[in-house]
Amino acid sequence: MRAARRATVLVTDLGSGEQRLLAEGEPVEAGLAAAVSSAFQSGKSAKLDMEGRSLFLNVHLPPVRIVVIGAVRIADALAPIAALCGFDLSIIEPREEFAQPARFEEGRLLVGSPADRLAVDPYTAVVAVAHLPELDDAAIAAGLRGGSFYVGALGSRRNHSARLERLRAKGFGEAELARIHAPIGLDIGASNPAEIAVAILAEIIQSLRRRPLDPPEGI
Repeated sequence: MRAARRATVLVTDLGSGEQRLLAEGEPVEAGLAAAVSSAFQSGKSAKLDMEGRSLFLNVHLPPVRIVVIGAVRIADALAPIAALCGFDLSIIEPREEFAQPARFEEGRLLVGSPADRLAVDPYTAVVAVAHLPELDDAAIAAGLRGGSFYVGALGSRRNHSARLERLRAKGFGEAELARIHAPIGLDIGASNPAEIAVAILAEIIQSLRRRPLDPPEGI
């Protein structure tokens, strides 16, 4: 499960010692469903008393990855605060004038195009801030297709409208396009790269902890 980056909860009956492993989205009995969903959203393990039994739910979530498209000043500011929150952040940049490894920790900068370097899954956040359509659009498309829990894009509402038209032309539907956070970041009045980075990280955390889950239906 870890190798496949799948979220799991190990349910242990504290009385009998019986254990079972549940993957995110698997059906479970109705009395356990809400607690399992809460564990997946919060990432917190917890004890549960149910029908005269004491259960312990030990949750294991894949490490959250943040992939930033564009080695711009926002990326400079976002990298250290994401690390403080325990998130693995990498930056994809094909442009030689921006791809300067000395600006970032070793291994953080991936030189190349999003099409070649971007891998996504439901525990990956895609942050498109290159402000170049051919780079940002490719990353957004990959994030939507790969089920990323967060896809955000820099730009004004006017620029985003044009972006939506380009993505519609590539076959994306309205429900998919509605998942894009644009303008990127929570609306806190951010006015410089560092403040924008704070707004982006806050929105990523909000999206992670409040993301809709496929409910584990009662059986």
